[in-house]
Amino acid sequence: MLQRLLFLFVLLAFQLASGQSEKVTSSDINDMIVKASDYLRKLECDQSLRLARKALDEAHKINDNKLMARSYNLIALNFEEFSDYNKAISFYNKGVKSANAASDNFLIYALNNNLGNVYYYRKISYKKGIEYYETALSYALKLNDNTQVMFINLNIASAYFLMDNYDGGLPYLRNAEPIVKKTDDLEANISLYSLYGLYYTHTNEFDKAETALKTALDYTEKDIPKLLEANAADVYDYLAKLYAKTKQFDKAYYYSDKFSELATKYYNEERTKAVKVAGLSVELEEYKRQVDKIESEKYIQNKNIKQSKIVVILFIIVFLILLLLLYTLYKNNRFRKKINLELTAANQELKFAKEKAEEASLLKTQFVSTISHELRTPLYGVVGITNMILDEHKELINSPYINSLKFSAKYLLSLVNDILQINKIEENKIILENLTFNITDEINTVLSSLQFIANKNKNKLKCEIDSAIPEFLIGDKLRLSQILMNLISNALKFTKKGKVTVTADLIRVENKMNYIQFQIKDNGIGIAKDDQAKIFEKFVQIERKEDDYQGTGLGLAIVQRLIELFGSKISLDSREGEGTTFTFTIGFIVDIVKSNKIISDFEVDLTSSQIFRVLVVEDNKINQMVTKKILEGNNFKCQVVDDGLIALKLLKKETFDVILMDLNMPVINGFDSAKKIRELGITTPIVALTAFAKEEVIEEVIASGMNDIIIKPFEPVKLFQVISNQINKNKNTD
Repeated sequence: MLQRLLFLFVLLAFQLASGQSEKVTSSDINDMIVKASDYLRKLECDQSLRLARKALDEAHKINDNKLMARSYNLIALNFEEFSDYNKAISFYNKGVKSANAASDNFLIYALNNNLGNVYYYRKISYKKGIEYYETALSYALKLNDNTQVMFINLNIASAYFLMDNYDGGLPYLRNAEPIVKKTDDLEANISLYSLYGLYYTHTNEFDKAETALKTALDYTEKDIPKLLEANAADVYDYLAKLYAKTKQFDKAYYYSDKFSELATKYYNEERTKAVKVAGLSVELEEYKRQVDKIESEKYIQNKNIKQSKIVVILFIIVFLILLLLLYTLYKNNRFRKKINLELTAANQELKFAKEKAEEASLLKTQFVSTISHELRTPLYGVVGITNMILDEHKELINSPYINSLKFSAKYLLSLVNDILQINKIEENKIILENLTFNITDEINTVLSSLQFIANKNKNKLKCEIDSAIPEFLIGDKLRLSQILMNLISNALKFTKKGKVTVTADLIRVENKMNYIQFQIKDNGIGIAKDDQAKIFEKFVQIERKEDDYQGTGLGLAIVQRLIELFGSKISLDSREGEGTTFTFTIGFIVDIVKSNKIISDFEVDLTSSQIFRVLVVEDNKINQMVTKKILEGNNFKCQVVDDGLIALKLLKKETFDVILMDLNMPVINGFDSAKKIRELGITTPIVALTAFAKEEVIEEVIASGMNDIIIKPFEPVKLFQVISNQINKNKNTD
């Protein structure tokens, strides 16, 4: 019954020809489809097919896919009505192609729904029927049209019931019910109550079944179109089955007889024959279109054959050109192979050269490290002994010899540090640290240390610091001081009886980053334009006319590379005889909470009157003397041993507050000594005291169980800070 129920709905008979605008031909075709639909409603299928065939032919002429799809759908419905299912499926599928070409979701929905009807109700393939129904339902939901959703749910429910899967179909019937009850559509109501009648008959709820079917029968009597009478035939059939199941055979016979009467009336042989004749006419038109298409293709082929000679000639020309290209490619390939062999050999040589260069770089690094260590060790003694002499003989403070000795030692230390520094920068071994500092204090410290150079050359040092700069900044103050030290000392060296000005201005703030622009300006001898590009190169010293200036030629090279580590660049503005200005900008973090934490972590109480015991493990006699003198002059009790084995024996007997451990010793080095001390369960803090660069040994120092490291030569206050920190940490741990 439901396939006929859907005829009115999916025929699209009353769908307005939207998108066909005002063209007369389109309007005429639409009128044909509407009239053909009316004939189908009256089951006058021969007339319906005649008009649908004509509409299809006209739609093809104007190439209107939407009208073609509607015509195919109407023809298929006629064939389905009189059980020619193969033809119905064929025309439905043609309609789907046209609907897809027209991108009409409603047509795609309707045609897929009708295909589902054919496959389900005619028991051709339930699986395919389900697939088509699901496709139709997805498009109905896209259209957001409750009427479409209602009919497709009724169809799916009916399909499940025909498969005797009542539990599967009931949810779809429930989904359709509220929509059906809101509409006056007679067939929808007939279908709803008929299906409930079937369901309740299945569940043996016979009273409910009879009520539902009688309600459906009432709806069939509200109008007298032929199709509704056909629906009434199905209701009679369901009532006959209900009464037969409840053994009310007189009623069963009555409704069975009415069903037979209507079925015979509308599906007689004469009507079926008329439909077949009209159907053959439709098929003949379809075949004619295919023949016309073939003729058209044949004409095009004949035209192409006439042009084949030209094509062949062109092909031969192209073929010859390709042969020429192929020969050229062959020659080029041979040449490329030869070049590749040469390149391979060159690459091997480059690889060998690269390995040699890496080996040389490694040897250079080892050499620089060794030389730095070997120079720092005696320098520690020189600086330390000089300080000891000054402590014991205050009258020598102004001695030119002692001052020259200190200056020479510091100069030599500066030279060693410069060489080591440039080596570390080139090998990317420098990592910027975050320390809290005051910019004014740092600049003033640098200026104080360089005042003697200013006095020597009778220069004035001037400092201008922007008051908007926050009091505390976070960044690598040591690298900043090194940059300023190099630039200011250079300015002072090459300026006589002049002025050197250092300025720091806050130029912008981005979140927590404060960007400060530094300028070091002098009115000295200046730099020639040709020489300005050279001054940042390593070991380069520009020739001067008046004096012989000492230096390694590394200062500005180090400055440039350190500023690049800060993510910035340095600029130079100089004129001979007028002076030079260096400018660079560095960003520093401003974070009060973080600054307070860093300051609190670094603060060390050096005023304690408590005397701590320190064990110094050092093989160099001069360094032993210097270290012991520094410690005992500041309330530390010191004991010195020559190597790690002696230290181990002593630690088994005595307790110390801290151990200062040299790393490079005979018998047993500092790393192994520290490991053996920890194996004994001794937790006394161990501080590595070494002339090696910190970055070279820090990982091994920590791995061996040592707590900290200090590089020789060092300032005594730095040593006391490290010792006090370690002692306090050890106490808190205990």
